[in-house]
Amino acid sequence: MRKIPKITVVLVLLVFFAGAGAEEKFGTITGKVVNATTREPLPGVAVMVVGTKLGDATDINGEFIIKNVPVGVYSVRAALIGFFGDAQNDVVVNHLKPTELDFGLKESAVESDQVIVTPDYFPKAAETELSTQVQSGEEVRRLPGGYEDVVRAISILPGVAQAQNGRNDLIIRGGAPSENLFIVDNLESSNINHFGTQGASGGPLSFINLDFVQQTSFSTGGFGARYGDKLSSVLNIDLRNGRRDKLGGKGTISASQFGLDLEGPIDSDGSFILSARRSYLDFIFKAAGFGFVPEYWDFLGKANYRLDRSNQLEILALGALDNVKYINDTPDNRYDNSRVLGSDQNQAVTGVTWRHLLGNGYTDLTFGQNYVHYYFQQNDSLLQPIFRNKSNEYESYLKNELTMKLSRSWEMIAGWQAKHVKFDSDVFLPPNTTDFGDTIYIDKYYNTGATKGAGFAQLTYSNSLMRLTLGGRFDYFDLIKDKIAFSPRLQGSIFLSEKFTLNVSAGRYYQSPSYIWLVANPTNRELSYLGADQYIIGLDHILKADTKISLEAYYKRYFDYPASLTRPYLVLANTGAGYSGLDDGFASFGLDPLANRGKGRSRGVELFMQKKLSETPFYGLVSLSLGETKFTALDGVSRSGSWDQRFIANIGGGYIFNASWEIGVKFRLATGRPYTPFNPDGSRDEANYNSLRIPTNHSLDIRVDRFWMFNSWMLVTYIDIQNIYNRRPKDVPRWDQRTMQVDDSAAIGILPSIGVAIGF
Repeated sequence: MRKIPKITVVLVLLVFFAGAGAEEKFGTITGKVVNATTREPLPGVAVMVVGTKLGDATDINGEFIIKNVPVGVYSVRAALIGFFGDAQNDVVVNHLKPTELDFGLKESAVESDQVIVTPDYFPKAAETELSTQVQSGEEVRRLPGGYEDVVRAISILPGVAQAQNGRNDLIIRGGAPSENLFIVDNLESSNINHFGTQGASGGPLSFINLDFVQQTSFSTGGFGARYGDKLSSVLNIDLRNGRRDKLGGKGTISASQFGLDLEGPIDSDGSFILSARRSYLDFIFKAAGFGFVPEYWDFLGKANYRLDRSNQLEILALGALDNVKYINDTPDNRYDNSRVLGSDQNQAVTGVTWRHLLGNGYTDLTFGQNYVHYYFQQNDSLLQPIFRNKSNEYESYLKNELTMKLSRSWEMIAGWQAKHVKFDSDVFLPPNTTDFGDTIYIDKYYNTGATKGAGFAQLTYSNSLMRLTLGGRFDYFDLIKDKIAFSPRLQGSIFLSEKFTLNVSAGRYYQSPSYIWLVANPTNRELSYLGADQYIIGLDHILKADTKISLEAYYKRYFDYPASLTRPYLVLANTGAGYSGLDDGFASFGLDPLANRGKGRSRGVELFMQKKLSETPFYGLVSLSLGETKFTALDGVSRSGSWDQRFIANIGGGYIFNASWEIGVKFRLATGRPYTPFNPDGSRDEANYNSLRIPTNHSLDIRVDRFWMFNSWMLVTYIDIQNIYNRRPKDVPRWDQRTMQVDDSAAIGILPSIGVAIGF
């Protein structure tokens, strides 16, 4: 276990247990209320702070201001005749800056002169009615063991498995890590993690700064036609705007990084946010004597500006710089480093969005660019190259989406996207024999350009009894064999009563092969789209306004999945998570000759119960996932998928004592995923592929937060203890070439971390 500097511990303890002695302070809540469909401002909306007599009504611009709110955590509700009420929980009020909220009220499908006051603590878009969970930035922050990471916070939701402790590889309902879509403020990103896996979506830590996250919306299936080119999930991250009163910021030092935030106004019609963070893992790893040293930087910048009442511009830039250094000064370090696939990665996501209001709808026009540079390397203990991969992926795209309210009951969403791709990769793998006896050799440079395109449309009909959404999507990619794919999708909800809703979904989903899969063999340019048919049925029950139970069953049928022509047991759905490299024969890079001949299925049942933070100062959730995933490669044998965890349970919650103290607890249990055992000589047999499972893992995490309010600044500290009862999680065994034995040592056990932040 890494050591925490004594002076830091002393300072944190002093802050935690010193007396309060501060006078009560007050803050302000400001914001805007718009029609959720048309984005037009709504005047006359009653906005109330739940549990108080404080409130305001919106003006002609839909804006409100609530002053003299005591510092603390609240729920805020908005209500208007003819609209469904909306509520936002976890609204943190402090005295340093106004708390800014944005409400979008949904118009009732039935004409009414009544205020529909039931607040919606569980909002969903019409195209993602089921299998979707929304988390506020505060909910993500409070998660024990989450490192204030938007991706790691998803792990407690139903249908999500963790391939490896300490990683952000998303395994959604048995799908591969390459099947997930990330969208940040309308900009798409192939991966939002440091030290990512090329062609997939994992990594140890996200580079999205949680300080600027307003909320996340995560769909584990059944998502609408506006989302494509991915099979399993969509993570939407909405960033907040900067403060508009004056310049402010925050300095933070946490378990693995330190950083600085700045935000402020751009005259009276705009604002900006900026942040830069750097890890100090390099100092920790050096002090602990590790032979490899990871370090990273990440950056975030956003500006929004209202041109006039109907037009707004938003500019966003994200960047990440990752580097791994090797210290090969001893034979032990050289051997340990020979088992590590190093990944230097530079990534940039940039774009500008113009929003124009149309009266009965709005349109978003976005120009975006993605760039990722990868440099993977692995050497043997004599420092001879085992693997080299230097790749660059460029994407420039223009997309347009139109949302319109056609009538009280009908809503339409349609759009298109055109994308230009540039890709080059230089891959070198000397003749190498895998544990299964397969020989791999690659020395290939590939440089190409390509075009992608998409178009979609969907209609939603709503009344007091039901909601029905029908949509379709075309995708185009000119670098593969079958260049066009069509995806029909249908979703429906039946409102059985005010508290019960029955949801169903059926649809086809297509995904293009990862760019890196197309490099090594000309055969791979003959690949087509990989696909999945998804069927979901679910029942929602609202126990109270802030408490819901959901029960869902799903079935996914995979087809045309790329499978290896030389390793007949291998389908690429079983790759892409973890640190990969020599241990799995570099399978995740798709270096084998491939064909769309793999297939599979995933099925399961999920139970989710959640109590949101409202006027009662506690929150909690329970998620239970029971599932089974099997894939079949060229040998025709149906085997458990590599990420097949049959049972996963999460229990979490917390209590907010007052404006100064919070506590949160999380327990997770997951049955082990499959692996292939080693023979006494270190080889492995195809017949035993994924025939054994690692033991069941479980852990308990606890987090305590302490807040201090001073006249012109604020101090925030926390202690976060992972694996508090020190049970070391087991992972897939590795073969130790020095001892010629299986290495099944467990990962790190109890892991305390601390954080200190100063806001101004």
